[in-house]
Amino acid sequence: MVNLKHGLEVLKQNIRIAPEKPGVYRMLGQNDKVLYVGKAKNIKKRIVAYSHINKLPVRLQRMVSEIERMEFIVVENEAKALLLENELIKKLEPHYNILLKDDKSFPYLMLDVKNEYPVLKKYRGERKEGYKYFGPFANAGAVNNVLNLLQKAFLLRSCSESVFGHRDRPCLMYQIKRCSAPCVGKISKEDYRKLVNEAVAFIENRSNDLREEMTQKMQEASERQDYETAMVFRDRIRALTSVQQGTNVEYGNIKSADFVALYRQNGLVCIQVFFIRSGQNCGNLPFFPIQTEEAEADEIMEAFLSSFYAAHQPPAEIVLADDIKNKEFLSEAIGCKINIYQRGNKAQIAANVKNNAKESLERKMSMDNSIHNNLVEMQKVFGLRKTPERIEVYDNSHIQGSYAVGAMIVATPTGFDKKAYRTFNIKNPQITNDDFAMMKEVLSRRFAKMTPENRPDVILLDGGLGQLHAVYECLQNYDLSQIAIIAISKGPERNAGKEFYHQIGKESFALPFASPLAFYMQNIRDEAHRFAISTHRKKRAKSMIKSKLDEIEGIGAKRKKDLLNYFGSADAVAQAGIKDIENISGFSKKTAEKVFKHFHK
Repeated sequence: MVNLKHGLEVLKQNIRIAPEKPGVYRMLGQNDKVLYVGKAKNIKKRIVAYSHINKLPVRLQRMVSEIERMEFIVVENEAKALLLENELIKKLEPHYNILLKDDKSFPYLMLDVKNEYPVLKKYRGERKEGYKYFGPFANAGAVNNVLNLLQKAFLLRSCSESVFGHRDRPCLMYQIKRCSAPCVGKISKEDYRKLVNEAVAFIENRSNDLREEMTQKMQEASERQDYETAMVFRDRIRALTSVQQGTNVEYGNIKSADFVALYRQNGLVCIQVFFIRSGQNCGNLPFFPIQTEEAEADEIMEAFLSSFYAAHQPPAEIVLADDIKNKEFLSEAIGCKINIYQRGNKAQIAANVKNNAKESLERKMSMDNSIHNNLVEMQKVFGLRKTPERIEVYDNSHIQGSYAVGAMIVATPTGFDKKAYRTFNIKNPQITNDDFAMMKEVLSRRFAKMTPENRPDVILLDGGLGQLHAVYECLQNYDLSQIAIIAISKGPERNAGKEFYHQIGKESFALPFASPLAFYMQNIRDEAHRFAISTHRKKRAKSMIKSKLDEIEGIGAKRKKDLLNYFGSADAVAQAGIKDIENISGFSKKTAEKVFKHFHK
């Protein structure tokens, strides 16, 4: 550590001027590279700890050796320091901080209880007043499954306001007994509100007698030979039973809790989270924080909890499998109880969560090992300088030159880095039917913004020798000595597994059929293809919707927005009558006729 003496001197200089107040400190290296962001109740006392160099793990000793200067931000209290620390860590991604690669939002079921006829639907985003939420769910599949069953059990509508306000007969959801059709008066406002109250009671786990009530009503309807009503109650009971069967007895009394456990092995860490709401397991997710090799378990868990719950709504209780030092402070800062149980039901659940963390980490280690082996084999087969750390794969997508896009995906030793994916709208309209020219434009734009931090080791092109030569031609002014460029083309009869690989100055070849490396290369090529096609489809769909309204002469951006807000889609506008369009604020009869005539020439 050649700079340790210099780093300690910089640290001591900053200790003299550091404030003795709560806040956040930043350690900066050469070229103002952010090394570390930390919080403290007393900044001066906290950074003094870094001067006791022999007590620090090697990771933090290296950090101290790189310090060139420090910055301080004073805040009112330690809780606000925690929030600011999380914001800066997510924004700056400091090299020596424990980082949580989590940028996803979780899906909820949302019920708009303030609406005259509340709608039950899937929702992602910030929670709002006037709505009931059930969740979070670990993934969209879990929430869709519960949504389908609840629609059958409570017959609540799921349509948009624009569709609801313009129906004159029941839709298919009513026909298949998954909606009570309040849109056309098939149910009174009072009876619909009863269904809503039943749904809320069930979601909040307050519906012990609900199934018995439905059974009694079914029997009463059957006795008076109202078999159609009896069948509706029968189907609702079946749906309710299906939901309740997904509720494990051990979760029955838990209203709102997240169970969190940490497991580490061979320098790697997995943190597993189980989401329990209203007696139901809403799914679980593993997280794999990075830069944890030399950190204590307490430090890792504290970093995870503060970062995770700064971005996500906390439950009423967080149950940890193992105790941590700053439990009381974190509980106050996050805004919910943090508990550890030594015995009882919750202790058993926490132990199960820890076992799941262990299994998730072992699966990830196995997967990472498989990827590592493929990358080592790739280095050998393709004659690379080193085992690749960053592989960029490129593909184009268009329909006869229309809606042309280029796409780049990134593969790393830990899998696909989806935050690094990029799309390129082809700017030159003259080349949108020329795959070679499109690839030239994409790579030229990519290299123009390349930095040492995001330089690839390998560029993989979906194409043959033509694509390969085109790329080398457009990149001739760049230093490619440390970047391998490989093209992959379809094999005989376009069969997967028989692709040919091309490199400049080397003879083209195919990998052994069904070899692990062949599967790996196909997988990353197919991911680029999938990403390019999905991007192209989104652009095409957006363009089609946009063009329908843009082509109406005399309709500006505001009125176009009003039309979409009122009707929900361009297709709905096209089907609307003049009177419907006149109902929009600011639309005269003349303007309504103009819109109507555009779609009914």
